[in-house]
Amino acid sequence: MGSGAFESQGVRVAVEGCGHGTLNAIYASVKQSAQERGWDGVDLLIIGGDFQAVRNAADLTVMSCPVKYRHIGDFHEYYSGTRQAPYLTVFIGGNHEAASHSWELYYGGWAAPNIYYLGAANVLRLGPIRIAGMSGIWRGHNYRKPHHERLPFNADDVKSFYSIREVDVRKLLLLRTQVDVGLSHDWPRRVEGHGDLDALFRQKPFFRRESMDGSLGSAAAEYVMDRLRPPYWFSAHLHVKFAAVKRYDAPNPGEAVGADVPVVEAAPPVHQDNNPDEIDLDTDDQDVGKPDGSAIDINTGAPETEMGEEVEGTAGQVPDDLRAQLPASFARPAEGAKRIPGQPVPPGIENKEVRFLSLDKCLPRRHFLQLCEIQPFKKDQLSLYPAQASGPRYRLQYDAEWLAITRAFHKFQTFGDATAQVPEDLGEESYLPLIEAERAWVEENIVQKGKLDVPENFEVTAPPYVPGTPEVVQEQPEEYTNPQTAAFCELLGIENLWDASTEERQERRAQGPAMAQHVGRSGGGGRDGRGRERGGGRGGGRGGFRGRGRGQRGRQW
Repeated sequence: MGSGAFESQGVRVAVEGCGHGTLNAIYASVKQSAQERGWDGVDLLIIGGDFQAVRNAADLTVMSCPVKYRHIGDFHEYYSGTRQAPYLTVFIGGNHEAASHSWELYYGGWAAPNIYYLGAANVLRLGPIRIAGMSGIWRGHNYRKPHHERLPFNADDVKSFYSIREVDVRKLLLLRTQVDVGLSHDWPRRVEGHGDLDALFRQKPFFRRESMDGSLGSAAAEYVMDRLRPPYWFSAHLHVKFAAVKRYDAPNPGEAVGADVPVVEAAPPVHQDNNPDEIDLDTDDQDVGKPDGSAIDINTGAPETEMGEEVEGTAGQVPDDLRAQLPASFARPAEGAKRIPGQPVPPGIENKEVRFLSLDKCLPRRHFLQLCEIQPFKKDQLSLYPAQASGPRYRLQYDAEWLAITRAFHKFQTFGDATAQVPEDLGEESYLPLIEAERAWVEENIVQKGKLDVPENFEVTAPPYVPGTPEVVQEQPEEYTNPQTAAFCELLGIENLWDASTEERQERRAQGPAMAQHVGRSGGGGRDGRGRERGGGRGGGRGGFRGRGRGQRGRQW
């Protein structure tokens, strides 16, 4: 692979940054960019979060957004069938989403015909390439909480819903084979150090402090990138085009496979060869300005600890002379080496170079779209998954390894209960036998029976928006059982925890949302909601319930 270009003759992909409910403009830009490339279209459009799959005005009540910025967008036209998505579209969630819609599709599913939401975390296959994605952003104090949110939401739920959860990341960190594309809404932590920092800080000077103190980006996404090491990783969130190359050293002789560490160096300059797929590592986006206050929180507080845990102080420490007099049973246990989540990397993951690209949101004169041809890391996948001669070149499919992990973790899944404890991470060695057993089950019951194709089974659940009616309402949406989630659970032979009786839902709605636990600003620093946002998870829960380059800049529409 050349140092500055995507290889050709692969899957034709368009990548867009933040969606912000502007599907019509995004699709129009993809069409024009493809025509300029001499393509008749793309195989896949990836949107990196803040998609805003808003079906109606009620969905806006549970989207993290000031009331004055509530806008219905144009997704509802695709949801209702008024418009048809011209390209297969896959998106992850960000921190501005219709939580009520995302809630129905925890495992992923069609948000509208030909528009697929990856869910909280997922791995899918499109022909020869495997795509892994994670939704949400990093908020340390919510990381180890369960998925406790259920309608009706209080203010805390609206914020906590989009927080990445450790239990979902844990599943991604158990993948043992190579993926080709990684997706996260916010940037993997410290990835900016592998690109042109001076150029980044010229465009976004307020990023400098956060980059220096380590609070820029997501620790969870960093763990996943360092484990999966896909050749390509796309993000959004920070509303700037930025490219980097993260390289990993090969292990020393005798060293455990996967114990290698990332090389912390700036990416080399890219030769200008007029390749339309080139990711320019010396981008100088002229759209420099103040941060968009409606979408990015600029925090001024002290950074939070890595996992949102309290910093242990000196109060209450026992002096050494007194400690020596205590019985042996009072001695501190020996501290083991700190385990880095997802490490060591298994031998099935061989790539040593990750090309990172973040893109802007769809606005005029913004770098929000990149067209590229992506080949799989393992070239034999091209012959195993050839393009079809008619219709879509490739079909979206479930990933057998991911299905096995999903089945293995179902027994640990909690949902809808704020008092629930997320099961302790038992370690990769403990999970492997469980996953191997489930892999055999998946092979027998899904793979051999030809059930890996993602079914085109979209159904409307919430009523679609009626043009001309108010966009700002007070009443929250109803809770629905999505038939796609039910079908997925049936496919895997697991209980659908996202189902409930009409009576239970009526009772919850009558009771109203639980009392919010925090009413003031949270004290933590760092981007991505760890400061300058309302506080943590819901309190007093009811318990007991199951539960976007060289491609095309933005255009004037």
